[in-house]
Amino acid sequence: MPTKNYEESTFSKLRNRVFRKKPAIQEIVREPTSGGIVFRMNKTADDIEILLIQDSKNRWTIPKGHIEPGETAKQTAIREIGEEAGLQHIQVLTWLGKIHFKYRRLDKLVLMTTQIYLVRSLDNSETPTKEKWMNGIKWFSFNEALDAIEYEDIEKLMLIAKNKIRSGEI
Repeated sequence: MPTKNYEESTFSKLRNRVFRKKPAIQEIVREPTSGGIVFRMNKTADDIEILLIQDSKNRWTIPKGHIEPGETAKQTAIREIGEEAGLQHIQVLTWLGKIHFKYRRLDKLVLMTTQIYLVRSLDNSETPTKEKWMNGIKWFSFNEALDAIEYEDIEKLMLIAKNKIRSGEI
């Protein structure tokens, strides 16, 4: 009999954890953000390299962050690349598009719109530095970056960026 009670309580705990009810959404919050697909040409100038950061959940993504009051999306992209990657010698070349994320934060539904710019690193000797909350930061070859990136929408913009760079459009 003690085994049955133990099994029931273990099963009850598991069921409650798996099927626990989330609080009802009370508010929808919009969070405008901005960032950049940062690239450089590798030392032999025959391939594009992309800078990615690894967040605290080990997902590879691009530097981006919240748009502060009074700041434009382009200014935010420059600031965030400086803060998150430590790169100061950069040039914003063009706007690539925007992507939308939505996620739940307790009883809030967060709708995030991120403006993405194509950004050239002007100093190949400038070493990127990560913030404390990051697990990593690294230059990837273009194909490695496509494989590593966690978000399909960013991946699509990376392909648009590659076409712009290769065509000489920028």
